[in-house]
Amino acid sequence: MFDPSQLNTAFQFLTAWGAAFTAALWVSLVFWALRDIRGRTVDPLLRILAVLAVAALFLPGVVVYLVLRPNYTLEEEYQKSLEEEALLQTIESAQHCPGCSRRTDDKWLVCPDCQTRLKKTCHNCRQRMELHWKICPFCSAPAPVLRKEQASMDKSLPSEPAAEAAERSEIVSLLEDIEGDL
Repeated sequence: MFDPSQLNTAFQFLTAWGAAFTAALWVSLVFWALRDIRGRTVDPLLRILAVLAVAALFLPGVVVYLVLRPNYTLEEEYQKSLEEEALLQTIESAQHCPGCSRRTDDKWLVCPDCQTRLKKTCHNCRQRMELHWKICPFCSAPAPVLRKEQASMDKSLPSEPAAEAAERSEIVSLLEDIEGDL
């Protein structure tokens, strides 16, 4: 019926299996801690202390290691720094109005908030140009330079349709007559 030697053999088998499982778990946790800490820090002292804590304390050592280990892996920190650099670059590369410091679009000629002139238009090809450019990079036409002593009203006005140009020339001639009287 019931043989105490079979119970003893079964107990020895379960004890041996439990000891082997515990030893395998202990070794695997030590290797896991070693691999994990390698991915989280380059400091050799922290690497040694983490492995020793897990090896000496076993399961409580794993809990201590999980509490004290660095939050991010080296790869995650690297990716985070790349994201921050990209974000800073986009913020720094955004154009701002020199008058009011608000963000502007690259296509705008005038700031909609403070009406500061941001770009000028080439008189030859109608492309947008930076204010400080002396020549159009699109058609190589020189940008008109107006000096106060040489500037006249019709030179400073852009070309317009015929009806508006005639109206504008009448105004210009009236202004020139007024300037002549002064």
